[in-house]
Amino acid sequence: MEPFVFFGGKGGVGKTTVSCAYARKCADAGVDTLVVSTDPAHSVSDVFDQQFGDSPEPVDGVDGLHALEIDPDDEVTAHLDEIRNRLSDQVSASMVNEINKQLEMAHQTPGAYESALFDRFVEVMRESDPYDRVVFDTAPTGSTLRLLGLPEFLEDWVDRLMHKRRQSIDLFEKAAIGNNEPRRVMEGDPVLERLQERKEFFEYAGSALREDAAFFLVLNPDQLSVNETARAIDDMDAEGLGVSGLIANKLTPPPDDDENGRGARYLRDRIDTETDRLDQVRESLDPPLLAEIETRTEEIRGDLLADVAAELDVAVDAEAPSFV
Repeated sequence: MEPFVFFGGKGGVGKTTVSCAYARKCADAGVDTLVVSTDPAHSVSDVFDQQFGDSPEPVDGVDGLHALEIDPDDEVTAHLDEIRNRLSDQVSASMVNEINKQLEMAHQTPGAYESALFDRFVEVMRESDPYDRVVFDTAPTGSTLRLLGLPEFLEDWVDRLMHKRRQSIDLFEKAAIGNNEPRRVMEGDPVLERLQERKEFFEYAGSALREDAAFFLVLNPDQLSVNETARAIDDMDAEGLGVSGLIANKLTPPPDDDENGRGARYLRDRIDTETDRLDQVRESLDPPLLAEIETRTEEIRGDLLADVAAELDVAVDAEAPSFV
C-alpha cells in the first residue's frame, strides 16, 4: 500500500469515520500513522474526543497514531502573508501598499482556499518522515478534485510565467546601452528563483500523488451518492489518479428473523433498495467494493471505531515514498 492514503466522497457519507478507523487500523498493526483532516468541519477531534491543532499530536489511547487538523482560513492567511513578505522585499516602497490592498482582496477570491490548502497538505507529505503512513480525511468530492487537479495546471502556468520573465529580462539586457548596466540579469533573478521553487514544488506534488498515493471513495447506498461516486471516478481517471477501492458506509442493519412489525418491514424494504444500489456499484464501477459498514446506533468512537476498522479490507503495510 502506498504511504499516502486519501479518503474522499460526497459530503456526509462518513469520510471522517472511515479515515480515522483506517488510521487506527494501521496504528494497531504497528504502522506509525498520521491522520490529517483537510475538512473545515474538524470532525477528527470529535471522533477521538480530543482537540487537535495544526501540529501533529498523539491520539490518546492509541499507540503510534497522531492527528492534525488543517484550518483553511488560517492557511489562506499564512499563504497570503508569505506572498506579501516575499514581494515586499522585491518591489519599491510605493508598491507595498498596493500589494497589501490586492492581497486583502485575494483573500476572498475563488481559488485562494484551494491554493493555500494544497500547499499545506503537500507540505505535510514532504515532511512525513516520522510516519510510515499518512491518511488524509478530505473535504467533499468537488473541493478535493480541484485540489488534486492543481499540480498539472499550475506546472504549465509556472512554465508560462518563467518564459515571460526570461523574455522580459532578455529584452531589458538588450536595451542596455554604453555604460548603462541592466538592473536584472538572468542568473540570480529573484522572481525566476521563486518561480523555479514553485515549479519543483508542483512537480513533486504531481509525482507523489500519482506514484505514492492511494485514493478511496466512501459512498452511501443511495442513488445520489452512487451517481456522484461514478462522476468522481471518471474525473480522477482524467487526472491520472486512479481510485483503488470503494467503501460503502451507513448500511441499514437487518431486523431479527422473527420481527414482522411495521419497523421490521421498513428495514427489509430499505435493505432491498440498498442491496440494489450495491449491486449497481459492483456491476457498473471498476474499483472494487472493499467494505460494507452498517450504521451503528451510537456515535462511532472508541471501541466502535476499532470495530469499523476491522471491517475495512484495506492493506496497512506501507511502502516507502518514492518522492521526498
